[in-house]
Amino acid sequence: MISARRLHRRTVAAAAAVAAGTLVLTACGEDATSSGGNTQFVSGTGELTVVDKGDRLAAPDISGETTHGKQLSLADYRGKVVVLNVWGSWCAPCIAEAPNLRKVSEDTADQGVQFIGINTRDLNPANARAFDRTHSIKYPSLYDPDGKLILKFPKNSLAPQAIPSTLILDREGKIAVRALKPLSEKELRKALNPVIKEK
Repeated sequence: MISARRLHRRTVAAAAAVAAGTLVLTACGEDATSSGGNTQFVSGTGELTVVDKGDRLAAPDISGETTHGKQLSLADYRGKVVVLNVWGSWCAPCIAEAPNLRKVSEDTADQGVQFIGINTRDLNPANARAFDRTHSIKYPSLYDPDGKLILKFPKNSLAPQAIPSTLILDREGKIAVRALKPLSEKELRKALNPVIKEK
């Protein structure tokens, strides 16, 4: 007969395994350090997917508090092209692509483009704010330390499955592009410009 303590341990272990298995962002990259100690960035496949206009699916209406304590909803930006970037202050590839995102965000702001970050795995939003200051990032980021917002993307959709990931949403809020890699300025412009030009 199994003791109550052993049964409890097995139940807890099974629940943890199920929870870990359902996470979109499973750790599989090289070691890095976050605000809470050791963590891992989730390396992408290097894949960049472009979706034809008629085949696009809507992004979920994610909302929440930003790293600066303000409320933000993706739905508020309907009618704009949205560049949605998943990042962490501890993530070396995120640091490498930050200047590219900043430059393109500044250059396209008057073309109806809004950049929004999803900051993940930073256990303290102060680290995200310091990252913004260091890299002169002016656009807002949703604070998502445990990845709950990212999990709102449905299975088998173009979910942001790596850190960093970037999605480009068209003016109807549909996913036009997904990059599972850090983006150079040239790559980002090449992916973004056709979506900006759509009528």
